Amino acid sequence: MKPFIVCEHADFGYENQDAVIDLSITIEPGDYLCIVGANGSGKSTLVKGLLGLLEPTAGTLTVAGQLRKGGIGYLPQQTAAQRDFPAAVQEVVISGTLSRRGNRPFYSLKEKRLAEQSMERMGITQLRAKCYRELSGGQQQRVLIARALCATEQMLILDEPVTGLDPSAILEFYRLVRELNRRDGITVVMVSHDVRGVVREADKILHMQQRALFFGPTADYVQSEAGKMFLGEGIPEGGR
Repeated sequence: MKPFIVCEHADFGYENQDAVIDLSITIEPGDYLCIVGANGSGKSTLVKGLLGLLEPTAGTLTVAGQLRKGGIGYLPQQTAAQRDFPAAVQEVVISGTLSRRGNRPFYSLKEKRLAEQSMERMGITQLRAKCYRELSGGQQQRVLIARALCATEQMLILDEPVTGLDPSAILEFYRLVRELNRRDGITVVMVSHDVRGVVREADKILHMQQRALFFGPTADYVQSEAGKMFLGEGIPEGGR
């Protein structure tokens, strides 16, 4: 099977200032890749590039045809305003089908069924009429994953998804994502500051500092200079 995404010596940036430099990575179907690095290391810029919101300023970014057609489910980092969004859960979830709907003024029966299936998958069917802003942080993340699954069955990009969650909600979130990756074969790309958490979950790590300090299997990362420097003492076992 061909790779989903291939970056070859790619730069990404804004106004003649590149935040990502000379990046070469390959994302394969079924990967669980975590992107780590300090603030300002280029993680958010790279995500915009992977989503097609930024063109490379140098090098190449190649996206598989089926991924361009099926789209990428994106779960952005939530702001306080987004957490307070006054809409019913069902409305938030079905909005993930907007890319499928095109210019039609109403959702189709197929799109409504897809939203129902996504809610059932995330165990939030009983919350469909609840106001999104009244939910707990963990419940909100389930809603957002259900929304992302309405956009695609192939790849999810998650940007700092555990920020603001309590420890039990973080563990539950990782369980859900692990199940989607391992059971359903959905490719996962996650940006996270929870490095110790993600090295127990992801099978590949990209450690960025504008350039790639490390890209490869998690088991190799925890033994690398970049991994030891970032994780410090007591490095946990990584990978699957």
